[in-house]
Amino acid sequence: MIALASDCLLFQLASGESVPLSAEMISVELMGETVEWYDAEFVRHVANAVFHYFRQDLGLKTVTVGEFTGALEKVLRVLKPPPPPAAPTAAAAAEMASDLCRLAHESGEGRELFFFPRLRAELRRQIQQAPRVLRFRGLRRCVMALAGARRWTGRCRNLEEQIVAYLRGCLTAEAGAAEFALVVE
Repeated sequence: MIALASDCLLFQLASGESVPLSAEMISVELMGETVEWYDAEFVRHVANAVFHYFRQDLGLKTVTVGEFTGALEKVLRVLKPPPPPAAPTAAAAAEMASDLCRLAHESGEGRELFFFPRLRAELRRQIQQAPRVLRFRGLRRCVMALAGARRWTGRCRNLEEQIVAYLRGCLTAEAGAAEFALVVE
């Protein structure tokens, strides 16, 4: 067995595969994702702190992508919430649509580690347009791409449910009192 480097954590993907990543590797990916809301140096420090928490404080060598991104989002929200969205224009769009499969492919080998922050950024982008309907298409293809599956499995079903629950949670947190219809297909 090959020893894990002292500055790495194994990130367990939905496919069951584990990928070793260092805090710096995670920071580089996240800076591209959050550049519109947060300073790059700030994101790097927060990612390092969350990484340190899991690696040193909890003494973990393996962490799921969901656990890491959840902790990272929580810290980012508490320390420095993103600025409020711009006021909606009078000609607000009736419907905004996004392709989940495109987001999954843009996430590359990081799969869920990079998919969920991209998904939240896409949701925020849609909310800023103040539409009445937020539509996310391609859920099945997205799940299969993230899971690396050729056939629909129980793991795919679980990931599908996680994505829908994540979208609902993000919508609740981001939209506040605004009225939106969320359609995931």
